[in-house]
Amino acid sequence: MSLLGAGARVVDAAGGGELSGAALPERVAGLAEALAPLPPGVLFARTAVDVPSVLRYLAAFEAGRAVALLDEGQDRDVLLELVARFRPAAVLGADADAAAPDGYRADALAADGGPVWVREDPEGVVPHPDLAVLLPTSGSTGNPKFVRLSRHAVLANAEAIARVLGIDATEVAPTSLPLHYSYGMSVLNSHLVRGATVVVEPTGVMSRAFWQAVEEHKITSLAGVPYHYEMLKRLRFDPARYPSLRTITQAGGRLRDDLVVDFNDRMTAVGGRMFVMYGQTEAAPRMATVPAERLAEKIGSAGPALPGGEFRVRRDDGVETTEPDVVGEVVYRGPNVMMGYAESEAELALGDVVGGVLETGDLGRLDAEGYLYLTGRLKRIGKVFGNRVNLDDLERMVVDAGLGVGAVAAVPAGDKVVLWLEGADAERRKAVARALSERLHLHVTGFDVRETDDLPLLPSGKVDYRALEGRA
Repeated sequence: MSLLGAGARVVDAAGGGELSGAALPERVAGLAEALAPLPPGVLFARTAVDVPSVLRYLAAFEAGRAVALLDEGQDRDVLLELVARFRPAAVLGADADAAAPDGYRADALAADGGPVWVREDPEGVVPHPDLAVLLPTSGSTGNPKFVRLSRHAVLANAEAIARVLGIDATEVAPTSLPLHYSYGMSVLNSHLVRGATVVVEPTGVMSRAFWQAVEEHKITSLAGVPYHYEMLKRLRFDPARYPSLRTITQAGGRLRDDLVVDFNDRMTAVGGRMFVMYGQTEAAPRMATVPAERLAEKIGSAGPALPGGEFRVRRDDGVETTEPDVVGEVVYRGPNVMMGYAESEAELALGDVVGGVLETGDLGRLDAEGYLYLTGRLKRIGKVFGNRVNLDDLERMVVDAGLGVGAVAAVPAGDKVVLWLEGADAERRKAVARALSERLHLHVTGFDVRETDDLPLLPSGKVDYRALEGRA
């Protein structure tokens, strides 16, 4: 099965052109043919929010070449380390002004594929035939490993998302998220597979150009992470100004309940819909969606599992259950689960080593209808004077304390916790520390509350906790 459904269309908002009808599959097929002479091995694709990046991804997928989607802005040292570890057949979208790594030659890919670095050694590990897409487990920094996604997993998730959102050929979606980020890739996949339109708009939802594109191209939906909705709240987003925009989706972390209510009310008032979703890169990437018509009564839920998927909760004794209100690690089963991880070239040849089971690392519970409610992360743990505290819970406590706090991020720092608040004055910071101290019965000095103008973000829009830990 192809990612390109009949009638799929890609519009270049910045350049003004579009690929529709037979033109899109022809361009993809021509570029796929140009990939054939490359040596064996995975392809690295440096990916921006632009049409060439979309075409390179689609061409690799259609050609059956495993492709790793990397941030075009990734630090060069990290990129070179990944090249050394995985020995890709080629780096697509290579920086034409930078020297190729040792063992690679600079070239140009035919069919307007752009600059490429090609491995000079003709010998390399042949990826497993089921392997289609690799996504890094961290942002632009750090030492990521890859999530290995099969062709079947990618297509199954695209179809499931299209089904629950009701995506058809009339839908028009913008690239409001980076395409190398699993959520951004998912938006692209789930629309193209149904023959819908994707408008490639590189500036993002905070820019005037983006909203001009919404009006010009009659965009029908918008995907965002919690940070986007925090910013749209500040900008007093009014969907009534954009008559074509009648669906918004949210994933990439938990959105504050009050903002879910707020944006759901805004969309409902104009006859629109809001979908809250839950996923991980390891699930290609989405696992659950709250139906729009149930959202108001299921505030705080991540929804039931997608069609074909199942949630269970693993108790402390290791037993998995679907019994309501049991809290434990969330375990997901479905056709969209990864094949496993890869930390080196040799692991690209491996088949499925997880058997469709994903231990999410998230803590949660199911209600009587099978709706999932997340309560924290197994590994998001800090200590305050030797007492273990869940950092996600701390963030929610701060938001729920009624102190007028917006964005907050908590990180461990030895025997205390540092909490970063956006735009909070000294009195508010003291009030937050006191509230946590009283709630948890721990001394107030265990909570180091600091001000920041803006929380650092990964390209996905999620909080960069690693950067904050470096400051702490």
